Amino acid sequence: MSTPSQFDLEQYLGARKAWVEAELSRLSAPCDDVPARLTEAMAYSLLAGGKRLRPILALAGYEAACQSSGRSADLSVALPLACAVEMIHTYSLIHDDLPAMDNDDFRRGRPTNHKVFGEAVAILAGDALLTESFAVAARCPAPAEAVVAAMAMLAQASGAAGMVGGQVIDFSATGQKVGVEALRRLHRLKTGALLSVSLCAGARLACSSQAVLDGLRHYGEALGLAFQIIDDVLDVTADLATLGKDPGSDAKKGKTTYVDLLGIDGARRHAREVMDAGLASIAALGSSAAPLVALANYTVERRN
Repeated sequence: MSTPSQFDLEQYLGARKAWVEAELSRLSAPCDDVPARLTEAMAYSLLAGGKRLRPILALAGYEAACQSSGRSADLSVALPLACAVEMIHTYSLIHDDLPAMDNDDFRRGRPTNHKVFGEAVAILAGDALLTESFAVAARCPAPAEAVVAAMAMLAQASGAAGMVGGQVIDFSATGQKVGVEALRRLHRLKTGALLSVSLCAGARLACSSQAVLDGLRHYGEALGLAFQIIDDVLDVTADLATLGKDPGSDAKKGKTTYVDLLGIDGARRHAREVMDAGLASIAALGSSAAPLVALANYTVERRN
């Protein structure tokens, strides 16, 4: 599936990112009920920039589901969910960077949360973002049954059978050589689960059909895997300014990557093969999938 020539991905991403970041900024405003140091630590990581891919996917999933059933999409319905997804993602980055985990010094081009606020506050900032994310998601002005279902999907993808489980597999495999299938399972949980559920939870808010949900789930899983494969490539080809974190960090930590197993060119080819299979699963969505097609191509072709 090719990207329609008239679709402007840069404008699409820029507009959605700006909208999400404005709402994240509003949600991060100081509150008398929350200790100022905690608010500052939460905002430090949540407002640090990034691609905002997950919240954009939540909006895209909602929009695609609406359009596929012939309805117009009021994106404000899915905005709380989009922000909740980014809060969960940010919490995971804060905890991932801790000395007990990946022990990273930089994230998104500046010192990691624990380097600025100390380990205790960083842990609590991550805890607070995770907890608050569900309060934010619960504010979606959609049918109550759809909101509850979307939140349940988000919790499962973020928890022991999803992202957290993938993180355990990740550090358990450090220093060991694993094969392609084991690496695929690791990243399906650690990275792919939250990317995929962003789309599916957004579609669920729109009371999507099961066929649309299944297609979006397969696409999301492929997108998450392709994204990780290209991350592995960039980890050995890009610099700190491009990555926003220390390059070559995976190799230094003894982690097996797709580049180790397939080489740089082979990894890029594999990312394209994976993504093409994902695109096939949303072919039935037609023109409503244009942003997703463009995002797929951007993912496998990106250089940062």
